[in-house]
Amino acid sequence: MFRPFALLALFVLMLFASLQRPAAAQEDKVWLQVEALPDLATAIERAKAVSTLFPETAGFQLRSGWYAVLIGPYPADEAAIRLAALTAEGQIPLDSFIAYSSDLDTRFWPSEGALVAPEAVEAASPELAPDETKAEARDSEAILTPEDRMVLQVALQWFGFYDGAIDGDFGPGTRKSMSAWQEAQASEPTGVLTSRQRATLLGAYREETSSFGFANVTDDEAGITVTLPLGLVGFDSYAPPFAYYTPKDATAPQIVLISQPGDQSTFFGLYDILQSMAQVPLDGERERGESVFRIKGTSATTDTTVFAELKDGKIKGWMLISSPGNATRDGRIIQSIEASLDVSSDKALDPGMIPMDASTKAGLVAGLEIRKPRLSRTGFFITPEGAVLTTTEAVDGCARVTIDHATVAKVTFSDPISGLALLTPETALAPRKVAGFVTGAERKGSEITVAGYSYEDRLPAPALTFGTLEDVTGLNGESGLRRLALQTLPGDAGGAVLDASGAVIGMLLPTGAPSGKQLPAGTFFALSGAEIARLLTPSGIALVPAENQSALSPVAMTETATGMTALVSCWD
Repeated sequence: MFRPFALLALFVLMLFASLQRPAAAQEDKVWLQVEALPDLATAIERAKAVSTLFPETAGFQLRSGWYAVLIGPYPADEAAIRLAALTAEGQIPLDSFIAYSSDLDTRFWPSEGALVAPEAVEAASPELAPDETKAEARDSEAILTPEDRMVLQVALQWFGFYDGAIDGDFGPGTRKSMSAWQEAQASEPTGVLTSRQRATLLGAYREETSSFGFANVTDDEAGITVTLPLGLVGFDSYAPPFAYYTPKDATAPQIVLISQPGDQSTFFGLYDILQSMAQVPLDGERERGESVFRIKGTSATTDTTVFAELKDGKIKGWMLISSPGNATRDGRIIQSIEASLDVSSDKALDPGMIPMDASTKAGLVAGLEIRKPRLSRTGFFITPEGAVLTTTEAVDGCARVTIDHATVAKVTFSDPISGLALLTPETALAPRKVAGFVTGAERKGSEITVAGYSYEDRLPAPALTFGTLEDVTGLNGESGLRRLALQTLPGDAGGAVLDASGAVIGMLLPTGAPSGKQLPAGTFFALSGAEIARLLTPSGIALVPAENQSALSPVAMTETATGMTALVSCWD
């Protein structure tokens, strides 16, 4: 299970706060004391510096005679949470603690009471005071602590102005980013932020990040440590290889951690599975290497980013599933995830940890909706590189066509009159069998076999249907057609029609009859091999002649027919 790192610290701080001042605990609002200094001049300098990070900074003299720099006041029930968050983020010292108004004496910051520092007016109410000159800005910047400087770099990085190291060193890169931020604010790009500008930048940063609720999360089951926006998402469930962090409201994204044991075959399989998910739109960049893949899918309703890596026998990564119009927010989340992702743990989600039925285990996609093609038909391989013949019914009006779901293909030839289409895979394939075509005359009355995806994509392999070659012409004597007697389903269309030797005599055409005619049940037609060869001549593809002339055994026929058969799917 997961555990935010800040929980332990938060518990200790809340316990400490509840014990240290029982009488003062009744106060509605309390302070966070971040520093205490022995002299007023130093205290004013530090209050001014802290106020560039926290506009709510105040300074009070303590009864001990020291001077306290505080931020607040905050509602008492929120102070411990805020204290834990700010110390965990390094924005205030680790020894900061909750202070009470009853412990405070005269205010010296901002302007109030006898101990007024004139420059405190500018820091306390920068919108009412003149801004600093560049020289004054350098002077106020000089008293910032290294931690203050790093927080400024983090804020500049958050808003996309800085991409260097978070080291507190205001070198050329940081100065350039400050100038860019100033220009974006319609201010003079001096490269040195004034006190007012630092307060504005950090105020915007804290306001935005507080809504995200970023926290380090260690998911022990998945073996992943990462920073997640727990203000937007919360852990929901495991369905290996996924750990789901679901949105807390309708506008928030969904985050899915990926974790499973596996080798390269499993890794490539996961990549293919993700392509079939409705939450991963078809349009967008894809990048798959030997051990890393990235997917960016975009549609009118969904924006999804996926990353996964194979390392030391484990596959780990993440998905961010969002909606269009949230690019800035999602970019912040992705930046946080990528900067913090730690997958060094030896643990990975065990596929057997959650009881699942066979279909869920087969797909490993429980909880995510699988995208379905509009329709699927059959095709068959005619070249060693994986070119596929199919029916035009399988490709008409499709936004995307795939071979066996995993490989995107281009329609390089389509003839609506004959019903023949040729597909070329975008990446070369290595089919188990390549169709060999009949070279001699076919014999009427001979047995034929059709290998096809009768039930479209509902079965993982093609089925065989047996019938008879009734005639070597169409009903009107068309020489390019073969009339068949067999029982097929729509999904079989586009499949190869084989004779007893496993040679292809033609391609099964969809069910159909001349207008106004109703044919006897079991009457189908195939586009002949000779007609296919004629139609493909302009494309430069020559059909392979069959070598075998003798009848095949049932086992050999099954191997030959299914080996050359492909599932062709049409996607919207």
